[in-house]
Amino acid sequence: MSNNSPRVEMIRELLEKEFNPTALEIIDDSHLHAGHASAGGAGHFTVKITAEAFAGKMPLQRHRLVFAALDEMMQSEIHALSIEAEAP
Repeated sequence: MSNNSPRVEMIRELLEKEFNPTALEIIDDSHLHAGHASAGGAGHFTVKITAEAFAGKMPLQRHRLVFAALDEMMQSEIHALSIEAEAP
């Protein structure tokens, strides 16, 4: 398990650019899903993010913002994404 993988760094760059978070943790959970045939080589990740952009938004709205920021990666690099998005 490497939290410094190229995919983790790509996720970090996109989320930092979009949200300027006060806290950001990205965990590569791919090793927990080894052999998961439908993943097609894409990864499983957990994102824990705190950003002002989430203030006043419901959890579903926060998740949609994160998915939108990672849209291109969701098409090929990310198979599953667990999100914990909070306002400061």
